[in-house]
Amino acid sequence: MITRLMRMFANRRIFAAASFLAAVAAHHAAFGISERPNFVIIFCDNLGYGDIEPFGSTVHRTPRLLRMAREGRRFTHFYVSAGVCTPSRASLLTGCYAQRIGMHVNPRDGHVLRPVSPYGLNPDEITLPEILREHGYATGIFGKWHLGDQPEFLPCRHGFDTFFGLPYSDDMTQDVGRHLAPKYDGHLWPPLPLLKNDDVVEAPVDRNLLTKRCTEQVLTFIDRHADQPFFVYFAQPMPGSTQAPFSSARFRGHSRNGPWGDAVEEIDWSTGQILDRLRQHDIHEETLVIWLSDNGAPTSGRPDDLSRGSNRPLHGRGYTTAEGAFRTPTLMWWPGVVPPGTECTELATTLDLFPTLARLAGIPFGHPVDGHDIGPLIRAEPGARTPYEAFFYYDQDQLQAVRSGPWKLFVPLEDFSRHPHFTSRPATEPLLFHLRNDVSCRRNVAAEHPDVVRRLSRLADAARRDLGDRGRPGTGQRPAGHLTARPARPLVRPDESGGRVSS
Repeated sequence: MITRLMRMFANRRIFAAASFLAAVAAHHAAFGISERPNFVIIFCDNLGYGDIEPFGSTVHRTPRLLRMAREGRRFTHFYVSAGVCTPSRASLLTGCYAQRIGMHVNPRDGHVLRPVSPYGLNPDEITLPEILREHGYATGIFGKWHLGDQPEFLPCRHGFDTFFGLPYSDDMTQDVGRHLAPKYDGHLWPPLPLLKNDDVVEAPVDRNLLTKRCTEQVLTFIDRHADQPFFVYFAQPMPGSTQAPFSSARFRGHSRNGPWGDAVEEIDWSTGQILDRLRQHDIHEETLVIWLSDNGAPTSGRPDDLSRGSNRPLHGRGYTTAEGAFRTPTLMWWPGVVPPGTECTELATTLDLFPTLARLAGIPFGHPVDGHDIGPLIRAEPGARTPYEAFFYYDQDQLQAVRSGPWKLFVPLEDFSRHPHFTSRPATEPLLFHLRNDVSCRRNVAAEHPDVVRRLSRLADAARRDLGDRGRPGTGQRPAGHLTARPARPLVRPDESGGRVSS
């Protein structure tokens, strides 16, 4: 009897999968989508909403991105899940809020992972590159990882065939570690390493050449896999986290905005190289390219000083729960599928990339994620609307705000580590902004809309129960990866470890 039931269940799963694949095939045919399209995600580091010409910059020259916008679609209400690097990147690859998978904070590192950390993305988590690779995709990551630098946590353990880049941020150098010691075990930090798969190939890396060298690696990867479906995750290391970003000699000193502008303009060049290479292989109509940033620019704090980026016209700086930290300049390009010269003003997020790309690749999966299939928004289907009832803004383990429709509510807080609107504690006043009528979040309309405040407050309560809040675990949370059997080891070159690469 049990065997029979198992057989019936298996048959139902096979039937459901076959039905799904048939529906996907029909859907692809209806929209002229290739059976298994290629995917390229270009994910910049700390680049602001107002740092590129398609989103209003008048100081940075980004002609390739302007062309990408003309040939593709701008998303003006597209969000990342965090105002800082590690949790934002974890969400893109898993489709889950970082609070769900334990990548939002830990007692050793705080809000982002540091070198030689015992924490990282849990190997039990299912990632986008894992499911793509299982279905015949070549997968490569180039640039910045920042989800754990120990062997168990590196990219090739999470679904990537190839890794070329940094294990963490470009400012986490040996000199910075010595300054921080003993905090974060800074005395153990190695020279900033460049990795090829699991091996250190250069330490310290020449940061001026990171954009150029990573771009060359992406182009080589495309050349090598042009005849099969591939997934490129180009996690651009720049503009990065230092006071003065890095760029190659061709771009250094050539912009109108110092090192920050130089780095942005080299990223523009890099993007053009990739789009041109797709055309050269005649696979541009088979490839979806998504361009965005991991969080907003840190900014200098002075309104007219753009030396550390711009989030204009949004309010606030990166590293917070401000719009300027969570809303990212996003372009999507897919000739023949994404309608050219269009704009999407519906709420969508990086949480959606996992389920959306999986569906486009024809991959059935029952793994629950926090994101949604936003294919209709990408294709600009008539009547397509945001799939979100609510979207949540966390600062580490603290829920600070919730968005629903055009409304954003900052909830009252007795205490907080940082806040984009309050400087003193407690913050007992609810703040309600209409994000379409008040893009810069200047007018609190909570008193005029008590019904909206109550509704969004109920949504915030539901998030606390599921994803937790400060000192209050959520029922839907899972742990990060954590090494307990042995101390963490620094990444070093072979000649620094007696002929052994520790990676």
